[in-house]
Amino acid sequence: MGSATHRAPSPLRNPETISSPQRSKRALILVLMTIFFPGSAQLIAGNRKLGRIAVSVTMLCWLAVIGLVVIYFTNRSIILGWVAHPNFQLFLIIVLGTLAVLWLIMFINTLVIIKPKMLAPGMRVIVTVFTLAAVVATSGVFIYGASLLNTGRQTIEKVFEAGPAFDPVDGRYNIAVFGADSGSNRDGVRTDSVALMSVDAKTGKTLLISMPRNFQGARFAPGSPMTKAWPDGYNCGNECLFNAIYRDAVDNHADLFPKSVKNVGAQAAMDALEGTTGLKVQGYVMVDMAGFSTFVDALGGVTINSGGWVPYNAKKWEGTNVRTHWFAPGTQTFNGKQALWFARSRDFTDDYHRIKRQQCLQQAIIKQATPQTILTNFTNIMSAGEQLVETNIPASQLSSFVAVAEKVSSQPFARLTLGAPDFPRSFSTYPEFDKIQERIQSIIEKQSAPKKEKKQEESKKSEDPAKSTEAAESSTAPATESAEETDDASDINNAPKLSNGDSSEFLQPDGSPITEEYLVQLEINGYTSRIAAIAANNDECSVP
Repeated sequence: MGSATHRAPSPLRNPETISSPQRSKRALILVLMTIFFPGSAQLIAGNRKLGRIAVSVTMLCWLAVIGLVVIYFTNRSIILGWVAHPNFQLFLIIVLGTLAVLWLIMFINTLVIIKPKMLAPGMRVIVTVFTLAAVVATSGVFIYGASLLNTGRQTIEKVFEAGPAFDPVDGRYNIAVFGADSGSNRDGVRTDSVALMSVDAKTGKTLLISMPRNFQGARFAPGSPMTKAWPDGYNCGNECLFNAIYRDAVDNHADLFPKSVKNVGAQAAMDALEGTTGLKVQGYVMVDMAGFSTFVDALGGVTINSGGWVPYNAKKWEGTNVRTHWFAPGTQTFNGKQALWFARSRDFTDDYHRIKRQQCLQQAIIKQATPQTILTNFTNIMSAGEQLVETNIPASQLSSFVAVAEKVSSQPFARLTLGAPDFPRSFSTYPEFDKIQERIQSIIEKQSAPKKEKKQEESKKSEDPAKSTEAAESSTAPATESAEETDDASDINNAPKLSNGDSSEFLQPDGSPITEEYLVQLEINGYTSRIAAIAANNDECSVP
C-alpha cells in the first residue's frame, strides 16, 4: 500500500496554525506586499485567481512606468507633449481613477486575508492604521493626481480654442503676444505692449520682435479686412499709433470681419504685425495686466539682473507728496506686483526703456517656468491662467508647443525693437518697411545657419582686424545711428544700450553710492534732470 503524502498547512493561508507574534508579522508583510506589488498578497495567501489578475495589471503598469521613464530621459519633450494634450489628460484621469479604485479593493481584500480578529488588540489597531495610511499614500495620491489633471484640463478647455493644430510656417511658429490693459479707469482694451515671438520649431531658437506702441503707419497683411478701411496702412498721423489698432477695429470696423473671428481687435493687430514684419502670424496670446501679477506669484516669483534704478509708485514718503520708490540695480527676485511695475515703469525714461525690460522679463519667465516649477505650483498656475490669458490657439496645439517650449527656455533670445535702440528714435514715426523685413530675415537666417558656417564667419571676423574694430565701434555707438547699420540683433543679455554710453558710475556729491533715499531727495528738490540721467540705464537687464 502506498503511503499518502500530507502537506503541512501553509501559515500564510492558515494563520490559525501559527503564534500570535507570527500572525502580526504575517499581517504587516501582506500589507507591504499590497503596497509595492498589488495582487502578490492574494497569490500567496488568498484568492489566486484574483491575485493573478491583479499581478498582471501591476506588471503592465510597471512596464508602462519603465517605458515612460526611458522616453523621459531620452526625449522628455514627447512626454510633456502628451501630458499637455487634453485627450491624453482625460485618458490619464480615467486610468488613475480606475487604478485608485482597484488598489483600494486590493487593500480591502488584504484585510480580509489578514483576519484582524485573530490579531492581538494592540496589533489590530496598528495594522488597521497602517493599512489606512497605505490607502491614502497609494489610492489617495492617484485620486489627487487625477484631480490635478482634471483642473489642468478644465483650464485648457476654458482658455484655448477648439480645432486642429497648425504647422509651422517656413519652419517657425509666429505668435503675437499682447499686453492688454482694460482697467476700470479706461474705456475698452488697450494693447500697451505688443510683441511677435518667432520660434524655430526644431531648435527652439527665438526671435522676439517688439513693436513700440507709438509705431505709426503699420501695414496690414494682404487680404486683411482692415485693408478696406486703411488701404495705405494705418496712417493718419499721431492718431494712428499701433496701440490704437485694436480699439479702432472693435469700435469702427467690426462689420468688416467674418463672424467666425471672435476678437476682431486682436485679429486686426495680428494682421498689422504680419503686414509690417512680413512673417505669417498664426495666433495670439493676450496677457491681461491685472492677471499678470497673479501668474508671476503662482510661478513663485521671477528673477532678473537689473542694470539700473527703476522707479515705481507706492505710498507717499513721510512728510512729502513724493510717491516714487525705486528698485535698485542688481539681482532682483520680484513678486507679481513688483514684476508688473518693473515691466511698465517709464517715469524719468521712455517707452523704449520699458520695452527692453519687458523683453528681459518675458525671457526670464519662460526660462524659469520649468516642468518642475509648473508641477510644484500647478494648481495656482492653472487658476492664474484663467485670469491671465485669452488666445485663439487651439488646445490641440499645446502638445507641439510644449515640446518646443523646453528648447526655447534653454536658448538665449534674439531680440529686435522696431525703434530705439535697434533703429533711430524717429524710426517709429517714419518706418521703413523694407529695412524692417530685411533685418528680420537676416536674423532668422543667422539663427537657422548651421554651426559650422557660424564658426567660419566668426573666424573670418577675428582674422580681419578692420572688421573687428568696426564691430567694436558699432556696439558702443549711439542708438540713434548705429543699430540700423548692423545686420544682427543682440540677445537679451547683450542688448544695445539706450543710455548715452557714459560708463562712469553716478555717485552722490560726497562720493558715496546712489541710494533710494538720495533719489527721493532729488525729486523733493525738483532735480528731475539729474534723476533722468541716473535712470537712463534702467533698460539694461539680463536673465541669470
